This record gives sequence, structure tokens and C-alpha cells, in this order.
Amino acid sequence: MPTARARVLIYAVAPSEEPDAVEAAYHRISSDLSGTPGLLGNELLRAADDPAAFVVMSEWESLAAFRRWEEGAGHRDTTAPLRRHQRAPGGRPFGIYEVTAAYSA
Repeated sequence: MPTARARVLIYAVAPSEEPDAVEAAYHRISSDLSGTPGLLGNELLRAADDPAAFVVMSEWESLAAFRRWEEGAGHRDTTAPLRRHQRAPGGRPFGIYEVTAAYSA
């Protein structure tokens, strides 16, 4: 059985005095992560009912690949620009999920 891909969701809110802050941080981090082993890609999603609320979704070839990167020396510095904007319902600013089923159109 192949290893399941993993998706990591990071919840963020742009402050009213800096409405472009989350998008700017996303682009900076994405540029820095280009070529990261195991990273398949990422997306910045804006909430349809709240233009200040975002989710960054990154897709990894496996949970192990994500963990290797997360435990590496550069993880905290690379993601620092977004950290001050992290907010989530329930108090947890991120979620890590393994893909258990998928359909393609």
C-alpha cells in the first residue's frame, strides 16, 4: 500500500491595519520553500464570508516527509512571517491530516 499524502492547514487572520499581510507572508514563505523535499505544493485560501480569514494548505508526499522538514533547523525561521497572524477556531492555529480517500474529476 502506498504511503498516504499529508495536508497541513494553517489558519490565519489579516489585521485590519495590514489587510495584505497574510498574502505577503504566504508569498515570501512559498518562495523560500521552493524545492523543499517532500513538499508537493501549497495554496492560500481566503474565507468566502470573511476577507480577513485565510487557510494555508500545504500538501506533502507523506506525513514522514512533513515531519522531517518540520523537525529541521530552518522550519521556524522560514515560517516566521506568518506566525504572528495565526488564528483558529478552537485555539489551535494548525491541523495536520493524512489523506485517506480521494476522487478526481
